[in-house]
This record gives sequence, C-alpha cells and structure tokens, in this order.
Amino acid sequence: MEPLISVIVPVYNVETYLGRCVDSLLAQTYPNLEIVLVDDGSPDGCPGICDAYAKKDARVRVIHQENLGLSGARNAGIDASKGAYLAFVDSDDYVATDFVRSLYDLLTETECAISQCGFAYVQGEPLRSPKSRDYRVYRGESLLRQFYGPEEEATRFVVAWNKLYKRELFDKIRYPLGRIHEDEATTYRLFHEGKKLAYTDRALYGYYTDNTGSITAVFSGKRLQWLTAHEERIAFFEENGYESLLSKAYRKLCDTCITFYLRCPKQEEGAGLREELRKDLRRYLREGAGWIRKLPLQTRVGYRLFLLSPALYSLILKRIVPDG
Repeated sequence: MEPLISVIVPVYNVETYLGRCVDSLLAQTYPNLEIVLVDDGSPDGCPGICDAYAKKDARVRVIHQENLGLSGARNAGIDASKGAYLAFVDSDDYVATDFVRSLYDLLTETECAISQCGFAYVQGEPLRSPKSRDYRVYRGESLLRQFYGPEEEATRFVVAWNKLYKRELFDKIRYPLGRIHEDEATTYRLFHEGKKLAYTDRALYGYYTDNTGSITAVFSGKRLQWLTAHEERIAFFEENGYESLLSKAYRKLCDTCITFYLRCPKQEEGAGLREELRKDLRRYLREGAGWIRKLPLQTRVGYRLFLLSPALYSLILKRIVPDG
C-alpha cells in the first residue's frame, strides 16, 4: 500500500466555500489519504459542515479549537496528522483531482523532500491543466534564490499550499503563532531543511480570488509583519552561508518598505505607519550597506530620493511607469 498522505485544511468563516474545497479533496485519485479539517473557532456554519463530512467519509478527521489564526490551525493539523507526507489546502480554495497523486509521484521519482505545482487564480470554474511530465529540480542556494524572481513566480515558491512535504521537515519547524505572512516566515526554513524541490508548472491548485474577507484586502499595521519575516530570513541567510543572496534580500526588503508606504491610508491613521516605514528603510540601508552597494546605482539613488521626498519619488515613478 502507498503511504498515508495528510492534507491539512485550516477552516475559518468560509461556509460558502468549504464544501467545494472538501469535495475536491475527496475526489483525489490518490487512495491513501486523510483530510484534517481544523475548525479554528469558526463563528459560522463551518463546524457543523466539518462534522457532517467526517460522518460521511472516514478519510475526514476534524479538530475543533479556539481561534488561533492560520498558523495555529496549520500547526494543530501538523501535530494531529498521521501521514508520512503533508500538504496544505486553504479552505476557500480547491484542487485538481490529481493534485496529490501528481505531487507524490513527482516527489518520489526525483527523490526530493518537497514537490510543488503551479496554481491558477479561479472563481469557481473547473481546473484544467494539460498533463505533462515536465519538471525542474532546484537545490540548495538555487532553490532559495527563487524567492527573488518575478513576483508571480516567487509567490509559487513561498506559499505553503501548492506543495507536498516529507513529514520529517516539520520535526522542528512550525508556523509562527499570531502572525500573518506566516509563509514568508517559514518556507525558507523548510527549503533549507529539505535541500531539494521538484517543480511542475501544471496548475493543480485553484486559488480562489473572490473572497472579500481576505486579510490581504486592506492594508494595516499587521502587514509590517512581512518585514519582520524578511529580517529573520536575512539573519538566517547570514547564519547558514547564503551570503550571495543578501543583496537580493535587502533589495526586496527596501523595495517593500516603499511599496507599503505608498499603500498606507492617506488619512491620519496612516501617518504613523508611513513614518515607521521610512525609519525601517533608513535602518535597512545602514545595516545592509555592504550588500546594498552591490545593487545598481539607479536603485540606490531611488532609495535616497524616497527618503528625501516620497512625493517627488512618487511623481517620478508615475512618469517612468505611467500605469504603475
């Protein structure tokens, strides 16, 4: 018999979407599966929906807990799961019928610790991904470098939910409680531990885009936890010999300070966040000076111009990129 694979689904306030998600998992072509639904104190009808699925299908297990956030729900699922391999699916998303099978076959054929697929932005339509055996394998520093590619490609690597992991990767790793951007704070550690990842472009995961309750819909001070995650990543790179990635890491940190500044609310409540972001940028330019000196002159001048006058920086940016 093939090994048990656990799919962990954090559940919170998604009663409209939950059935579609679970149905897509019950339809998997991989037979030896457990689906761990973690009801994270959901205030709607989700607890009852979870229990109904568990009564209907023995592959479904349910955990009810007080609300701990996405990290707490994932961690509870990791602790309770029994599989030799773990996958995560968000409860408003859904997957292709061969999501688990394809990732398992890819992982075992390549002898990797992690396999990964592409994803599609969806609004409820069926996932259609042409079958292909094409894949790429990334190792060590080359794998971690994928965080710094084009935005959509980097997103495929950093998120938790389009992957299959060997269970032992989580022996000492958990998602940080009480924080958002938990993937940014965790995936690089899993990559370092796993050392090798196999990636297929096939879009086997459907990321649902019409959920207006998404935490990414409104900018708030909690979004600054993204910076915390990347500060930790830089410290990890320094400790583990990934110095060649530090210029890219500092650039992403500085660029995001500016992006967040420009997204802050214009009202008075955004003023404190904007000032904090300017202070952070100054600190990053000072702490990472040796690595930032390796960036293009135009980039470095842009940072200084922003600190001098964000308004002038924004005006020049609009002239250079009219649609930006």
